[in-house]
Amino acid sequence: MKKYLRALLVAAVLVAALCLFTGCFPGDGANYPGHLAGFFSGVWHGWIAPISLIYSIFNHGIHLYEANNNGFLYDLGYYMAVVSGPFGLSLSRRKKDK
Repeated sequence: MKKYLRALLVAAVLVAALCLFTGCFPGDGANYPGHLAGFFSGVWHGWIAPISLIYSIFNHGIHLYEANNNGFLYDLGYYMAVVSGPFGLSLSRRKKDK
């Protein structure tokens, strides 16, 4: 019974995460010339870039990169997140026990 509940919990978390991702893809219309994507949008779009790439195959309105951005800061956040991955931007790291 515990395995069943654990599998159900994992499935529910995955579905919730996918629902969160679909609300903030680049090119979804949330950013326009009067409201540009900034640094933190760039970080978020960098983190979800692999998922955006796959989703853009099925929905042509979704892009990998937000066209309406504020320039350097968006690019900086985007590339920092792409290079480091979702958990690589932490300011402190735990030291491994030797």
